[in-house]
Amino acid sequence: MAIVHSFDPPQRFVVGTVGLPGQRRFYLQARHSGGAVISVACEKQQVSILAQRVGGLLDELAGSTRDPVPALTPVSLLDVDPLELPVDEQFVVGSITLSWDSDDERVVIELFPVESDDDEGFDEMVLVRMTASQARAFANRGESVVAAGRPPCQFCGNPVDAEGHLCPRANGFRRTLR
Repeated sequence: MAIVHSFDPPQRFVVGTVGLPGQRRFYLQARHSGGAVISVACEKQQVSILAQRVGGLLDELAGSTRDPVPALTPVSLLDVDPLELPVDEQFVVGSITLSWDSDDERVVIELFPVESDDDEGFDEMVLVRMTASQARAFANRGESVVAAGRPPCQFCGNPVDAEGHLCPRANGFRRTLR
């Protein structure tokens, strides 16, 4: 039987990182109103895609719901605080589902661990059901966290460290930020 960590709605659901740009580890962290916190590790690309898809879903729903779908994050839901410490990784996210529950008007996100070798399904998952306003805050923070990483090279698009990088478009010469 699988363990389901349910947050309906979460008191807090955010994206955050641990480490320096180029060595950051990305986490999705949810907190119950009772204070219980769960953190799951994920890839930067997963955060980027999830944030974009949540924002796109909300944009599609604008005007078709009972409660208004905010175009911007409501000020009361702005969250720039760091992840809650200690960050105890519950599992590494493998797959993510995103849906809209039209009956309750909730964005639903399900996080599943990287699949095991036994093909018997998953042992645990995280289920987050949140309002459109909470989802907009999550999406905006996710996009901000992803954008806060290393800047891209203007020539090849690969990330550039403070000491530069070996640019394939410069025939192996090191390019630096200017």
